[in-house]
Amino acid sequence: MTQQDVFWFEDMAAGQVLHSARAITLDRDAIIAFARQYDPQPAHLGEETAKDSQFGLFCASGWQTGVTTMRLIFETLRIARGGMGAGIEQLRWLRPVRPGDALRVKIEVLAARPSRSRPDAGVVTYRCTTLNQEDAPVQEFTTTVLMPRRQPG
Repeated sequence: MTQQDVFWFEDMAAGQVLHSARAITLDRDAIIAFARQYDPQPAHLGEETAKDSQFGLFCASGWQTGVTTMRLIFETLRIARGGMGAGIEQLRWLRPVRPGDALRVKIEVLAARPSRSRPDAGVVTYRCTTLNQEDAPVQEFTTTVLMPRRQPG
């Protein structure tokens, strides 16, 4: 499968691993702009305000890491007709994302089964790990999505 292909439920299997084809780099200005609009805590607004924060250092909001991850998931696991998320479990921010960090994702399929209530769909559970340029995990979560089937049950 190429990066441009879409994935159907039948394309998914436990143990399968997908990696994003590109990284997204968060720069200082993008971190501050996101923080001003969505998460104006001192650690995210600049080096000076970050000094007195609990982190003691300037870093991106975890929520910015999350939306950046979502963009990379969309590019990596392009679900036919769009997926339908059923929720996120065990969301953890493992280390701060700093200006200049280049983020990419690793998607590990944990389970895939036909939907009991929708014959036109399957249920896929995967773990998504967001990594920085040093291969250090910065965020991790498990999610379950509903994916369309090529041919209903």
